[in-house]
Amino acid sequence: MQLHELQPKHKNRTKKRIGRGGKKGTTSGKGAKGQKSRAGRKMVPIIRELIKRYPKLKGYRSFRVENDVAVVSLSVLEKTSKDGETINPENLIKKGIISKIKGRSPKVKILGDSKNDQKFTKKLVVENCQASKSAKEAIEKAGGSIK
Repeated sequence: MQLHELQPKHKNRTKKRIGRGGKKGTTSGKGAKGQKSRAGRKMVPIIRELIKRYPKLKGYRSFRVENDVAVVSLSVLEKTSKDGETINPENLIKKGIISKIKGRSPKVKILGDSKNDQKFTKKLVVENCQASKSAKEAIEKAGGSIK
Protein backbone atom coordinates (compact mmCIF):
# COMPACT_ATOMS: atom_id res chain seq x y z
CA MET A 1 0.00 0.00 0.00
CA GLN A 2 1.32 3.37 -1.01
CA LEU A 3 0.73 6.72 0.67
CA HIS A 4 -1.42 7.97 -2.23
CA GLU A 5 -3.68 4.92 -1.92
CA LEU A 6 -4.84 5.73 1.65
CA GLN A 7 -8.53 6.64 1.95
CA PRO A 8 -10.58 7.79 4.96
CA LYS A 9 -12.63 5.15 6.74
CA HIS A 10 -15.78 7.34 6.87
CA LYS A 11 -17.07 9.73 4.27
CA ASN A 12 -17.27 13.43 5.16
CA ARG A 13 -20.72 14.64 6.08
CA THR A 14 -21.82 17.62 4.00
CA LYS A 15 -22.89 20.73 5.94
CA LYS A 16 -26.55 21.65 5.46
CA ARG A 17 -26.91 25.14 4.01
CA ILE A 18 -30.07 26.84 5.22
CA GLY A 19 -31.93 29.89 4.02
CA ARG A 20 -30.97 29.55 0.33
CA GLY A 21 -34.36 28.81 -1.21
CA GLY A 22 -35.75 25.41 -2.06
CA LYS A 23 -37.63 23.30 0.44
CA LYS A 24 -35.98 24.89 3.44
CA GLY A 25 -36.46 28.43 2.12
CA THR A 26 -39.59 29.41 4.06
CA THR A 27 -38.33 29.08 7.61
CA SER A 28 -34.64 28.76 6.76
CA GLY A 29 -34.36 25.70 8.98
CA LYS A 30 -35.26 27.60 12.12
CA GLY A 31 -38.65 26.05 12.77
CA ALA A 32 -41.84 28.10 12.84
CA LYS A 33 -42.53 31.72 13.79
CA GLY A 34 -41.73 33.29 17.11
CA GLN A 35 -38.99 35.01 19.06
CA LYS A 36 -36.57 32.12 18.69
CA SER A 37 -36.73 32.20 14.92
CA ARG A 38 -35.99 35.94 14.57
CA ALA A 39 -32.61 37.32 13.65
CA GLY A 40 -30.60 38.83 16.48
CA ARG A 41 -32.81 37.26 19.12
CA LYS A 42 -31.90 37.75 22.75
CA MET A 43 -33.47 35.25 25.08
CA VAL A 44 -32.93 36.26 28.70
CA PRO A 45 -32.80 33.28 31.06
CA ILE A 46 -35.59 33.28 33.63
CA ILE A 47 -33.13 32.39 36.38
CA ARG A 48 -31.40 35.75 35.92
CA GLU A 49 -34.49 37.56 37.20
CA LEU A 50 -34.44 35.38 40.32
CA ILE A 51 -30.74 36.02 40.88
CA LYS A 52 -31.23 39.79 40.56
CA ARG A 53 -33.93 39.64 43.20
CA TYR A 54 -31.79 37.86 45.83
CA PRO A 55 -30.19 40.88 47.55
CA LYS A 56 -33.63 42.37 48.22
CA LEU A 57 -34.92 39.30 50.04
CA LYS A 58 -35.28 39.42 53.81
CA GLY A 59 -32.34 37.89 55.59
CA TYR A 60 -29.78 38.42 52.86
CA ARG A 61 -26.71 39.91 54.54
CA SER A 62 -28.79 40.80 57.60
CA PHE A 63 -27.15 38.23 59.87
CA ARG A 64 -23.57 39.05 58.90
CA VAL A 65 -21.59 39.46 62.09
CA GLU A 66 -18.40 41.46 61.98
CA ASN A 67 -16.09 40.33 64.72
CA ASP A 68 -14.07 43.45 65.40
CA VAL A 69 -13.74 42.84 69.15
CA ALA A 70 -10.41 41.56 70.42
CA VAL A 71 -10.59 39.39 73.53
CA VAL A 72 -7.86 39.55 76.17
CA SER A 73 -7.80 37.38 79.28
CA LEU A 74 -6.64 38.49 82.72
CA SER A 75 -3.95 35.81 82.77
CA VAL A 76 -2.32 37.39 79.68
CA LEU A 77 -2.41 40.83 81.33
CA GLU A 78 -0.88 39.32 84.49
CA LYS A 79 2.08 37.96 82.51
CA THR A 80 2.70 40.90 80.17
CA SER A 81 1.98 44.06 82.17
CA LYS A 82 3.72 45.84 85.03
CA ASP A 83 2.21 47.27 88.19
CA GLY A 84 0.43 50.62 87.69
CA GLU A 85 0.47 50.34 83.89
CA THR A 86 -2.28 51.77 81.68
CA ILE A 87 -4.11 49.24 79.55
CA ASN A 88 -5.76 50.53 76.36
CA PRO A 89 -6.03 49.21 72.77
CA GLU A 90 -2.99 51.18 71.55
CA ASN A 91 -0.72 49.81 74.29
CA LEU A 92 -1.95 46.26 73.70
CA ILE A 93 -1.15 46.59 69.97
CA LYS A 94 2.36 47.88 70.77
CA LYS A 95 2.98 44.91 73.05
CA GLY A 96 1.72 42.51 70.37
CA ILE A 97 -1.09 41.07 72.49
CA ILE A 98 -3.73 42.07 69.94
CA SER A 99 -3.44 43.08 66.29
CA LYS A 100 -5.21 45.65 64.16
CA ILE A 101 -8.36 44.55 62.34
CA LYS A 102 -8.72 46.03 58.85
CA GLY A 103 -6.12 48.68 59.69
CA ARG A 104 -7.91 49.93 62.79
CA SER A 105 -7.39 49.33 66.47
CA PRO A 106 -10.25 47.05 67.55
CA LYS A 107 -12.53 47.26 70.54
CA VAL A 108 -11.06 45.30 73.42
CA LYS A 109 -12.90 43.18 75.94
CA ILE A 110 -11.13 41.86 78.98
CA LEU A 111 -12.36 38.52 80.23
CA GLY A 112 -11.72 37.02 83.63
CA ASP A 113 -10.40 33.52 84.15
CA SER A 114 -12.44 31.79 86.83
CA LYS A 115 -9.37 29.88 88.08
CA ASN A 116 -6.88 32.75 87.89
CA ASP A 117 -9.08 35.61 89.21
CA GLN A 118 -7.77 35.13 92.76
CA LYS A 119 -4.15 35.13 91.52
CA PHE A 120 -4.47 38.51 89.75
CA THR A 121 -2.27 40.99 91.66
CA LYS A 122 -1.37 43.82 89.24
CA LYS A 123 -2.77 47.33 89.83
CA LEU A 124 -3.83 48.27 86.31
CA VAL A 125 -5.60 51.35 84.95
CA VAL A 126 -7.91 50.14 82.16
CA GLU A 127 -9.06 52.71 79.58
CA ASN A 128 -11.31 52.38 76.51
CA CYS A 129 -11.86 48.68 77.13
CA GLN A 130 -14.89 46.66 78.04
CA ALA A 131 -14.60 44.15 80.86
CA SER A 132 -16.67 41.25 82.09
CA LYS A 133 -18.06 41.20 85.64
CA SER A 134 -15.45 38.80 86.93
CA ALA A 135 -12.64 40.79 85.28
CA LYS A 136 -13.90 44.06 86.83
CA GLU A 137 -14.07 42.47 90.26
CA ALA A 138 -10.57 41.00 89.96
CA ILE A 139 -9.01 44.28 88.73
CA GLU A 140 -10.70 46.36 91.44
CA LYS A 141 -9.83 43.77 94.11
CA ALA A 142 -6.16 44.06 93.10
CA GLY A 143 -6.37 47.87 93.47
CA GLY A 144 -6.74 48.84 89.83
CA SER A 145 -9.44 50.91 88.17
CA ILE A 146 -11.58 50.81 85.03
CA LYS A 147 -12.41 54.04 83.18
